[in-house]
Amino acid sequence: MKCNVGSIDRILRISVGIVLVALAANGIVGWWGWLGLIPMATGIFRFCPAYLLLGNNFCSK
Repeated sequence: MKCNVGSIDRILRISVGIVLVALAANGIVGWWGWLGLIPMATGIFRFCPAYLLLGNNFCSK
């Protein structure tokens, strides 16, 4: 897997993922809050399959 997620994008993905999972764990939002695991994982691994399909690469390396 080649890096295709940039630094700012990575921070935003991880932050949004953490917030959604925390809200789901506390019962504030429904089951869809657990979908926050997806942006969190793509931020941690710095790879987004959707970017690969679209041909985008925001990684500066």
